[in-house]
Amino acid sequence: MKRQILAGIILFFILSGCDQLRQFAEEMDTPRPLTEQEVVRGLKQALTIGADSAASGLAKRDGYYLDNAVRINLPPEARVITENISYLPGGEVLVQDIVLRINRAAEDAAREAAPIFARAVTRMTIQDGFSILRGDNDAATQYLKRNTYQELYQLYQPRIRASTEKPIVGNVSTMEAWETLTGNWNSVANSAVGRLAGLTSVDVALDQYLTERGLDGLFLKLAEQEQKIRHDPVARVTELLRRVFG
Repeated sequence: MKRQILAGIILFFILSGCDQLRQFAEEMDTPRPLTEQEVVRGLKQALTIGADSAASGLAKRDGYYLDNAVRINLPPEARVITENISYLPGGEVLVQDIVLRINRAAEDAAREAAPIFARAVTRMTIQDGFSILRGDNDAATQYLKRNTYQELYQLYQPRIRASTEKPIVGNVSTMEAWETLTGNWNSVANSAVGRLAGLTSVDVALDQYLTERGLDGLFLKLAEQEQKIRHDPVARVTELLRRVFG
């Protein structure tokens, strides 16, 4: 009888120990909650990786030019030129050439975009981080665009300007080619024949137009990278990204 009681006591402790071990194992398998600092750090990491990928892709040769989603064509105000190209001697070839030069200039400027985004990312707060995490698929991209667009423009515009003034093909810069194109057109548009035909001159600040289109393309590519990280586990290349977006 005593042996049966002793065996029962031993069995009780063994089973109790198993329950405790099982509970401990379950607790170990349960991911610990993310801290606020980890959420923000993960979002900053995601944006830094995404921005670097977006910028490096656009900075490659034909990164802008052969991508229809971001390719920079002539400003809408210049549509009158392409629609009436016969007014300009060799105008069609000139248009094709300047479109190529414009995109080359944007590709050149894109090399400077990633560090600009990186500096902007560092200002993200904890409140911003949780709003982004619970927001739309492009919430992080829209946050950057909403809060840093003017700063990015001011930093990006001089680089675009410098790239348009840099000789690219035949020792002729993008800006010179643009001024030749619009200058020839405006001469026709402002002539008696041009006014009679209802033609209008084209007055566009090329560097401003390029900067805006270049940044639009950059934000578009950044949004694509953000969506990949949010929805594609393969794109979460670090443990922190897997925890924040898992």
